[in-house]
Amino acid sequence: MSRLGFAAGQVVQEIGWDDDVDNELRFAVEDLTTTDLEDEDYGDVADAVLVWFRAGDGDLVDLLVDCLTNLADEGFVVLCTPRAGRDGHVQAAEVEESAVTAGLHAAGTANGSPDWATVRLVSPKTQRR
Repeated sequence: MSRLGFAAGQVVQEIGWDDDVDNELRFAVEDLTTTDLEDEDYGDVADAVLVWFRAGDGDLVDLLVDCLTNLADEGFVVLCTPRAGRDGHVQAAEVEESAVTAGLHAAGTANGSPDWATVRLVSPKTQRR
């Protein structure tokens, strides 16, 4: 999970939790950050957002834009989608297109779960003048 940018002391908001999520991955994030995951109703600033998204969950662009609302300036989103062959699988092209439309880009992946693909999404660095 540290490959995705999680570190001790971070506040992580979780969006899209359901019975099918990978609890081992969730617990690994909590163990690494030494904090409990905050739920969708969390209203303060978060260092990261852990998102569980499946085909049929709605509009991915809208969800990613919503994730940015409480995100700290140097924060990031970890998007988890079902792996190919699993119910609710989301095509990589849809993830990439949705991220770009939301103003994000992929900055790494990890094999933290047998059932879920994970990708770290960040805001592009602005160019200095």
